[in-house]
Amino acid sequence: MDNFLKWFFAFISEILQGFAQMFIGLWAGIQQIFNIGKYVDLFKEYSTKFGALEWILSVLAIIIVIAIFLLVIFIIILAIRKYIRFRHSIVSNEDLLEEIAILQQRVIKMVKEKDEIMAMKVAQIGVPGSARLSLASGGTYSPDGIPAEGEEGAPQELEAGIVKTTERRFSKLMEVDNFYSNFIPPEYDNEITLEGIVERYRNFACSRMHLFYDQKTIRLFLAGMASTKLIILQGISGTGKTSLPYSFGKFLQVDTTIASVQPSWRDRTELFGYFNEFTKNFNETEVLKRIYSSGYNDDVNLILLDEMNIARIEYYFAEMLSILEMPNADEWELDIVPNAWSTDPVKLDHGKIHIPQNIWYIGTANNDDSTFAISDKVYDRAQPINLDEKGIAFEAPDTPPLRLSFSHLNAMFEEAFKMYPISQENLKKIHQLDLWVIEKLRVAFGNRILKQMGLFVPVYVACGGDELDGIDYVLATKIFRKFESLNLAMLREELKELCVYLQKLFGKNKMGESIAYLQRLQKLF
Repeated sequence: MDNFLKWFFAFISEILQGFAQMFIGLWAGIQQIFNIGKYVDLFKEYSTKFGALEWILSVLAIIIVIAIFLLVIFIIILAIRKYIRFRHSIVSNEDLLEEIAILQQRVIKMVKEKDEIMAMKVAQIGVPGSARLSLASGGTYSPDGIPAEGEEGAPQELEAGIVKTTERRFSKLMEVDNFYSNFIPPEYDNEITLEGIVERYRNFACSRMHLFYDQKTIRLFLAGMASTKLIILQGISGTGKTSLPYSFGKFLQVDTTIASVQPSWRDRTELFGYFNEFTKNFNETEVLKRIYSSGYNDDVNLILLDEMNIARIEYYFAEMLSILEMPNADEWELDIVPNAWSTDPVKLDHGKIHIPQNIWYIGTANNDDSTFAISDKVYDRAQPINLDEKGIAFEAPDTPPLRLSFSHLNAMFEEAFKMYPISQENLKKIHQLDLWVIEKLRVAFGNRILKQMGLFVPVYVACGGDELDGIDYVLATKIFRKFESLNLAMLREELKELCVYLQKLFGKNKMGESIAYLQRLQKLF
């Protein structure tokens, strides 16, 4: 044990001596740097032999050295000041956060106390249940349940769960009710085919709106409408992303409702509106009005979410994403207000609005530093369409718009599903590709994407496209897009193998969209 203690003492002593030497050496170095007397002696010793030029150079050398020292000292002082300011700002922020937290606790406590006082007052005066509901929302009632002075027309009582009142809180939706009370449906063109829509819309956009789209883009758009209610038009600026749904609404003579997404959008109220507790009115948006009016007509209704990823889509569109995922369309309902008034719009069922099937949501997205990345949750529920090239001008005959009913469009979709299902041979190849991708890259296709492919491809074929081209597009935009989240720098060989496997499986000069996308991934990473 004594030997160990001796060794340990010697061992620690060596380490401590090393630290001591380091600090001693540092101090000695600082002393030597600032040993002004030594510099004066050296200058006296050598300056006696200086010539005129050497005197000038020596003075310049002294000035430069002094300037360097001053610069170093200035930088050190500046760094210390910045650190002190940064530290002070952090402390100040922490103090502010603590104050905010304390204020929030006080607000919660005051609200709770206010509710308790209100409940005590209600209990003392014996207000009936319906009047308590009004008091809880800020109204005033007399003991017999009749509105107090200044509260004329306020909710009085509940009948079958509906608050009886003469006030109206939905002005825009009431306008829709009034408009459709004497509405005469237009005459629809129920003879046109999907392929005819492609050709006629292309000529209309060219001749009437000077917009140029190729047939493939229009086929993809219609096929996307058949597979999902949410379509994302993405690509570089100036390729006609916003113009496509806008002009398509003009083509159908039913204007597209445009909602310009703002960076400040954080929740659903930005899209659908909210109830103002002070004015007792619901601030309706044009989107809510369009959803409501779509329940009255048989039109093809489009809502454009322009620059949809300038804010996080999962914030303001989350509830709609969940609704569109429900398999039973009868359950597509959106909660607007928590209760029902006797003066509410006709199609508002106990504060809920039904989302009709004849409405689509079209989003435009730019992928740059000013926007948010679109998550897999959104992409899986949508059909992305890439618009990366500007349309090439062409000549087209003057083509008028048409009126297309949702019933006829949906019937054409259903007919396409029956007439042009994906062939068993291609389904087998898709299954083999799925197994290969799972084994090599650990990415699965998923039932939702396969279901969308089963709806997308038949309509794409009915619009005049090729079955393999439709499959190729879905694979590139829905499956291979997921590869971007992988460590592609380590998967270059696997991506090359996948390109070879696609050509081997589907044939040479096929699957061009997918192979081009995979090759771009290889170059980027």
